[in-house]
Amino acid sequence: MRKPIIAGNWKMNKTATEAVALVELLKEKVANKDVKVVFCPPYTSLVAVKEGLDGSTVGLGAQNMHFEDNGAFTGEISADMLLDLGVEYVIIGHSERRQYFNETNETVNKKLHKALEKGLIPIVCVGESLQEREEGIQEAVVTTQVCEAFKNVQADDAAKTVVAYEPIWAIGTGKTATSDQAEEVCRWIRENLEKIYDSEVAQTVRIQYGGSVNASNVDELMGMPNIDGALVGGASLKEDFVRIVQFGA
Repeated sequence: MRKPIIAGNWKMNKTATEAVALVELLKEKVANKDVKVVFCPPYTSLVAVKEGLDGSTVGLGAQNMHFEDNGAFTGEISADMLLDLGVEYVIIGHSERRQYFNETNETVNKKLHKALEKGLIPIVCVGESLQEREEGIQEAVVTTQVCEAFKNVQADDAAKTVVAYEPIWAIGTGKTATSDQAEEVCRWIRENLEKIYDSEVAQTVRIQYGGSVNASNVDELMGMPNIDGALVGGASLKEDFVRIVQFGA
């Protein structure tokens, strides 16, 4: 059985002071032995959130990282820097990074290798744009993203990853893929992992859905056989996140 994983991507929201208040509001309410819950605050709040989570089962994640250990990369953060702060998870290749900051399949692959090398748990994001879906090429797009992200990643390492399907057209728009649409793509992702590796790896990897997940649609989404969790944006910044973590209750 794959343990569900619900991750809150706080994006560029919350000062360190505000982050502490949000942790205090949520941490006890989202404690759930049957679901892995992860908070992914901005870099500037990682230390404060880590301290706020002391003694909690909630994991700490970062929203991005560089693929080099150190160097002249102004404004970037390395895996070692994250580990030193107690970070366990890292989001890689989020669509906003791809769309606004020139993230490519190649850099996603480099970051995935580095995260695994350092012992971070990567949440690797894939997903198609509205234009790509309207053109009917979403399967080809997602297949390419998965294959290139996992290029030269060994099976044992691949099994440690989390993959997040996040249709770009559903992020922050209030639009949500239907449960059937989300399940279809998550099934394609699992089928691709089986082709790259084997059935054991494919059945081990947890696949999240991300794209305007909220308290109203989480039950149906989480009821799908190939959806093992959610990467939650705006709804993770408020008490609605508690209901998302308690899906099916």
